[in-house]
Amino acid sequence: MSIQSEAQLEAILIERLKAKGWAPVSLPTETALWANLRAELGAQNETTYSDAEFGKIRNHLEKGNVFDKAHTLRDRFHLIRDDGSSHYVQFMNLEHWCRNRYQVATQIGIQGRRANRYDVTLLVNGLPLCQIELKRRGVELKAAFDQINRYQRDSFAAAGGLFQFVQIFVISNGVNTRYYANNRHQSFKQTFTWSDTDNKAMNRLEPFADFFLEKCHLSKMIAKYVVLHESDQILMVLRPYQYYAVEAITERVKAGRENGYIWHTTGSGKTLTSFKAAQNLCENPKVEKVLFVVDRADLDYMTTQEFNFFSPGSVDGTDDTAALVKQFLEPGRKLIITTIQKLNTAISRESFSPALQALKDSRVVMIFDECHRSQFGDAHRKIREFFTRVQMFGFTGTPIFADNAVGRRTTADLFGQRLHTYVITDAIRDENVLRFSVEYMSTTAPIEGETPEAKAEREKQLASREVMEDPRRVEAVVDWVIDNHDRKTRGRQFGAMMCVGSVDGLIKYYDRFEERRKAGAHDLKIATIFTYAANEEDTEADDLIPETNFPTNSATGAQIPRRDKLAGYVADYNARYGTNESILDGGGFYTYYRALAKRVKSRDRKGFVPDQGVDILLVVNMFLTGFDAKTVNTLYVDKNLKFHGLIQAFSRTNRILGQEKSQGNIVCFRDLKERTDEAIALFADKNARETILVGTYEEQLEKFEEAVRNLLTLTPNPDAVDDLPDENAEAEFVTRFRELIRIRNVLASYSEFKPNDLAMAPQDFEDFKSKYLDLAQKTKEPKEDDETSPLEEIDFELELIRRDEINVAYIVALLANLNVAVQEGEISVGKAKAQRKRIFDLLLSETQLRDKRDLISRFIDEKMPLLGPNDDVHAIFAAYWASERDAAFSRFCSEEKLDPTAFGILFGRMIYTGKAPLGDEVVAAMLEAPSILKRRATIERIIAGMDSMLATFDDAIGDLTDGK
Repeated sequence: MSIQSEAQLEAILIERLKAKGWAPVSLPTETALWANLRAELGAQNETTYSDAEFGKIRNHLEKGNVFDKAHTLRDRFHLIRDDGSSHYVQFMNLEHWCRNRYQVATQIGIQGRRANRYDVTLLVNGLPLCQIELKRRGVELKAAFDQINRYQRDSFAAAGGLFQFVQIFVISNGVNTRYYANNRHQSFKQTFTWSDTDNKAMNRLEPFADFFLEKCHLSKMIAKYVVLHESDQILMVLRPYQYYAVEAITERVKAGRENGYIWHTTGSGKTLTSFKAAQNLCENPKVEKVLFVVDRADLDYMTTQEFNFFSPGSVDGTDDTAALVKQFLEPGRKLIITTIQKLNTAISRESFSPALQALKDSRVVMIFDECHRSQFGDAHRKIREFFTRVQMFGFTGTPIFADNAVGRRTTADLFGQRLHTYVITDAIRDENVLRFSVEYMSTTAPIEGETPEAKAEREKQLASREVMEDPRRVEAVVDWVIDNHDRKTRGRQFGAMMCVGSVDGLIKYYDRFEERRKAGAHDLKIATIFTYAANEEDTEADDLIPETNFPTNSATGAQIPRRDKLAGYVADYNARYGTNESILDGGGFYTYYRALAKRVKSRDRKGFVPDQGVDILLVVNMFLTGFDAKTVNTLYVDKNLKFHGLIQAFSRTNRILGQEKSQGNIVCFRDLKERTDEAIALFADKNARETILVGTYEEQLEKFEEAVRNLLTLTPNPDAVDDLPDENAEAEFVTRFRELIRIRNVLASYSEFKPNDLAMAPQDFEDFKSKYLDLAQKTKEPKEDDETSPLEEIDFELELIRRDEINVAYIVALLANLNVAVQEGEISVGKAKAQRKRIFDLLLSETQLRDKRDLISRFIDEKMPLLGPNDDVHAIFAAYWASERDAAFSRFCSEEKLDPTAFGILFGRMIYTGKAPLGDEVVAAMLEAPSILKRRATIERIIAGMDSMLATFDDAIGDLTDGK
């Protein structure tokens, strides 16, 4: 039986879409695309447009980038018609989303940097709003994702940027199907599977098309569930469980006055879900006010910035309750975003009560983000007593059940029925959060002959605060962290947090880290924050992590010593980062809190400068709930945690990022194994341990051994890769070796990891890796025909084998050492040749050096033999590199007819910002402006050349002056 082809898959999908009401249309060219848009917009707006009128509309549509066009889609365009009358062009009916015009087209051809034809395009009112990329069965789905990325680079900006109006992409190979928003800054890990309300995935294209691509549902997703994230200027689309939660709340408000809560696991995007629910409820005419209530501790810099865009001035991070009361009374303000602290003050103080009396009997809906934190005190009772018709909805990642209530009321007691559930096992299955790797490190000296049971009992008896905070134990933990931190964070590519049992314990940790830094033992950037408003103690009953009580404007006598300690640590922070933070009053403390949150999250953003980041954030309770940073991957735990608090703290590490972040690393310096198992059983089920936890080092080693056996049955040795009969066999080698790389990536984060433990010798691994990279390079070579290679349909995941420390400077240091050894007769000719071969092999085996291989090889062959014993290899190579760089720059300017001075400024700005120049900037640097027909192709060729020079001469260089 033959495998279904891509063309067959496309034909079946088209028939299914036609049955769902999508009208087929042929749009083979850009001209046809614009002509169709003119007709469809006219029909949608019940008119026709003259050439001049449509010219104005087209000019309006061509402006801006993807984010700008998302706003254009949602706005109306004020058109002055030929007769002088005003007319407002509607591009999409967002209020009645089914009342639009729907078409499906295939193989639309667009000429950009190169010609492309798109598989299936769904058009709404003539605008391409959903693009579907198909691959035949058996092809990895990421090949379709990569194809769309190529379209983004090559042709989506062509044709007036019409395809920049796409809101949602769909990728499918028939068996697996995913969707995602038009956001170039996301990885394949951030694509989503659609599912039903019970979280059962719709992987196959047929059920996905029937549900998700049904014209009214797709329109609703675009109209209501694509979010324009103003802070980052990107589009986001809700995942299915987020959609179902918002819909459930919306329907419950329409149906009556009952409350409810949503259980969505930590890390699944509850804040976005709850905020979207609040926005949608504002459209219900029977609801007078919608309050989105968060805890102030969650309002880091970026969150505040984003919320304030949607509702200006709603979140200011202060206790200015008068501003909240004023917002309550504004007739035109329906959505209010506030903190639980402000809301509680507003309804409790007599001075505010009279002003709010008019709202007591109004229909008010309140949505509480992380409802478990602020709803178990008096606040819940006060709100219900004050607002007689209030309807309340809560979101939580870790509900309070009878088993972990500990005298408190459960989540159901306060909010009633659970409206939707999405637990951690669902999220791990859907690859929306990562699993955890948990290591338990003993900090007590072993006793010869002691059984594991006796040791555990002895450690339990020793687990007093006095023992836990003993300086000798703190010193041992600090030394362990120093020795292992780079392993855990992949050379500080990721950040880490450390939670400690008490403020006094934290102080001892910070001071010890600082002592070791001054002694030259490490250069880790440590930062901390703790509140001196209340004593953050570690109690054995910890479950709900205590709420953050920000200090007032004065400290009591008992608080002053700790305040002064923190002030000293903030002074260290200021000295390191060149800032001027102060925590001597409540306002300053909160400002520092937000600045620190922003700095810890700074790794998440493009253009991150490592010297400006935080390597380890030391905390007691702060930041252990509600704080999300995708690039935090490790949590060091020296604190008693259980149930809710344990899952919340662990979940700081498990946000999805890319292939390199394979799991959240948890290192426990206390015996939390039993508590971890209890928490997993409570918030997932008793059999979920293997789903949530990665497994032991020994278990991962067994997986690696199995992967090695699987590889060697295909290619017994690296040379056997050269003898593989065809590209299908080569693709199979890539798949098997990639699995080896993935497991090794997980293993490398364990503290026990030693390369010699692996079932493959390090040299064999490097040799196989070199063959693997040869095949990756093969996919970049131009082909004589358009036939797709099986290798092009595989993701090589090269980031997993990139080693940033192996850069040009590292190679030069090896050459310098070799030169000294040869000139001084320290090694034989044979050994010198062997070392040269190893250096050449390194050039072959490191992804970041391949663009530089020819230049470095030429230096080794032509320059090295001429060096004397006293020659400075670093300086000579630096001069050689600069000369080659200048020559390449001059050649490029000559070939492309560029003004060297103007182009040098442009290129320098690209190096500094990491962003390609605009087309007009490129043209301005040219000595001869290209014709209109050749303009786009010329600009794109020059930018591609700039990228190539950057990759060759500036990326992964290191410090050439000393070889470090």
